Amino acid sequence: MMYSARIAHHAKKLQLRQGPNLIRGRAIYVRSFADDAGSVVKTDDISRHGGLGALDKNGSPKFSSMGSFSPNHVPVNGMMKSAVKMSNGNAFWTARSPASAIGVHYNSQSERRARQFSTDSGLPPHFEIGMPSLSPTMTEGNIARWLKKEGDKISTGEVLCEVETDKATVEMECMEEGYLAKILRGDGSSGIKVGEIIAVTVEEEGDIDKFKDYSPASDAAPAPPPKAPSAPSPPKEEVSAAPAEPKVSKPSAPSSSGDRIFASPLARKLAEDHNVSLANIKGTGPDGRIVKADIEDYLASSGKEASQAPKAATATASGLDYTDIPHSQIRKVTAARLLQSKQTIPHYYLTVDTCVDKLMELRSQLNSLQEASGGKRISVNDLVIKAAALALKKVPQCNSSWTNDYIRQFNNVNINVAVQTENGLYVPIIRDADKKGLSRISEEVKQLAQKAKENSLKPEDYEGGTFTVSNLGGPFGIKQFCAIINPPQAGILAVGSAEKRVIPGAGPDQYKFASFMSVTLSCDHRVIDGAIGAEWLKAFKGYIENPESMLL
Repeated sequence: MMYSARIAHHAKKLQLRQGPNLIRGRAIYVRSFADDAGSVVKTDDISRHGGLGALDKNGSPKFSSMGSFSPNHVPVNGMMKSAVKMSNGNAFWTARSPASAIGVHYNSQSERRARQFSTDSGLPPHFEIGMPSLSPTMTEGNIARWLKKEGDKISTGEVLCEVETDKATVEMECMEEGYLAKILRGDGSSGIKVGEIIAVTVEEEGDIDKFKDYSPASDAAPAPPPKAPSAPSPPKEEVSAAPAEPKVSKPSAPSSSGDRIFASPLARKLAEDHNVSLANIKGTGPDGRIVKADIEDYLASSGKEASQAPKAATATASGLDYTDIPHSQIRKVTAARLLQSKQTIPHYYLTVDTCVDKLMELRSQLNSLQEASGGKRISVNDLVIKAAALALKKVPQCNSSWTNDYIRQFNNVNINVAVQTENGLYVPIIRDADKKGLSRISEEVKQLAQKAKENSLKPEDYEGGTFTVSNLGGPFGIKQFCAIINPPQAGILAVGSAEKRVIPGAGPDQYKFASFMSVTLSCDHRVIDGAIGAEWLKAFKGYIENPESMLL
């Protein structure tokens, strides 16, 4: 860093002495060469006459060095600063930095992708496109389909591919103009980690053929820790021996203490598909990295015996006939979140029966008005959402979430509504439900439910909920159930079906019929104490049994 400071200091002195005339004779680039650990090894002052080329008609320089530069360059006093990191033979822009000493702002757009300048690999400038994070809970995604193919020209704003996130299928747009040179993860690819390279684009059409056999630098990068190659090596002797099965867990022990098993993404995916532990395989790649060929060799040698034994045992022991259904992305995320909820949130449950005779009568009157005006019919669930929202406004302690430092109480009442689809469970949001009329709530619920079934929800359709309503009564006739809290929320209301019951009448020997609906509130005891939960249910029951009060 000392060398970089000296270069900047001398550049400033040159700038003060020679002023604007310096632009015609010299360009200074500050390059930081980094090793694999990211530390700076040395810096160079690269000077060249005519480095900026000629001036255009407006007196601005024409840049023509180190590939191509962004049009976002803003020359000031004729000098330019650009930070370039060298790693594994590739240089790429790492930051958007104001160069006060030299006087230029360069926008590298590093938050979206990295422009790579090949050195010893002989590849032209190119962009590596990584799997984007399209929702706050997304850790991996699937490629539903590519709308562009290799060799196609792409423009800013065009849809490049469709990505299946943990919530929905989202269109991924192009950020730069150029050509799609290489697709690394094709249609139907699943389990792609956020940031993993999925495609490469180039600026010149003539460079496309040079990326025919391209693989990301991460696959070829050497593994720095010396312990990693030694960790998988002992199990290699145990693979061929039958008694070695109880010892398979030994290689996984070092991973908990910080050691890693290095393998290419393709090798990891292949091992996961065949339920093969990477600890059983010795890599033959650079510095012991496990590559695809190692997995295939393992499957060809010992994998057949291991796979045949369970099949024979299953056939003789049970004779079961079954079909394995792959997990959808939403189902995997839902499973992980609900498991986390049950393990980390102290649940408790409060159940109350509500008389819905007046609610049904009001709903009938409102639907008559809706039909006359051409509006959509109002369901019992719409009335439940409205009552829950008003109860949250009345008892705001239940409209909260837990953090380690404080309880966050929300001013907005955003109700998630559970919707079951073929792909899994979705929870789209009715925002500010306490402020909306029943007709508006009814329209939004139907629209969002349709989008959920079509797998076309956008992040704004399901992010930011403060409370959830799950209704299994009306659609499925479930009398009563307990729902699992949707983190980070502190409560969820489980709504059962309405049923007729015989209740005492006005006289001693008089009886009458009434319809009752059971609801159960699941509470996070860290946020909602028992008395607070009971107070919320009392408010909710009041709105259901006297629905006219919701209109006030």
